[in-house]
Amino acid sequence: MIPQLLKSQLCWRAFRCRSEVMRRYHRELMAVINQDISQSKLIALDLEMTGLDPNHDQILSIGLIPIENNLLLLDKAEQKLIKVDGGVGQSAAIHGILDKHLQDAIDIEEAISWFLEKTLGKVLVAHHAPLDINFLQNAMSKIIQEPVKLCAIDTLAVERRRLLRKHDVLKEGSLRLGACRTRYGLPVYAAHNALVDALACGELLLAQTAAIGQGESLTVAELLAIK
Repeated sequence: MIPQLLKSQLCWRAFRCRSEVMRRYHRELMAVINQDISQSKLIALDLEMTGLDPNHDQILSIGLIPIENNLLLLDKAEQKLIKVDGGVGQSAAIHGILDKHLQDAIDIEEAISWFLEKTLGKVLVAHHAPLDINFLQNAMSKIIQEPVKLCAIDTLAVERRRLLRKHDVLKEGSLRLGACRTRYGLPVYAAHNALVDALACGELLLAQTAAIGQGESLTVAELLAIK
């Protein structure tokens, strides 16, 4: 039921798109919905932004790391810095990206084109995915001049579901990326770098699916359905 519903949603989005690029993007995803997660092409994603409001703040960087056959393809990891209007402001204290670092950055239109090319036919994976996805959707909608809807596996939502099966109440901070990784014995990484956080998210997903699946089949659709 879940795979068919997701396929129907992607089919409807492809049908309604005026953009040929987005139409192809949705159609490529339809082909992987039923696949076992271990056999699917995924791509771990993280953004750094000037703030947390996708309607007013801007994307500063995008980090991407492909995942295939339960392996993170570090040799294909990529990060792009993106020009912003008005400078990075006080957000530099969080991510460490200064205005001078953006002198050779690309504009948002080029960044979105690159993002769509690199993620075509791959399932997005992010920690607290709605935040990153909303920023991407807003940027794409402005460029393509029509509403855009993306889907992603959310490692935070996956972890929340797992914890709620054991605990009635979750401790504050227990769903942060670092805290989630600690429960699986994964190493501590410096936070707030798009490429490092994409790596941390990808590793977390592999640990989660190993714990959830325990040798049994786990499909892309099942993980996408966890909100």
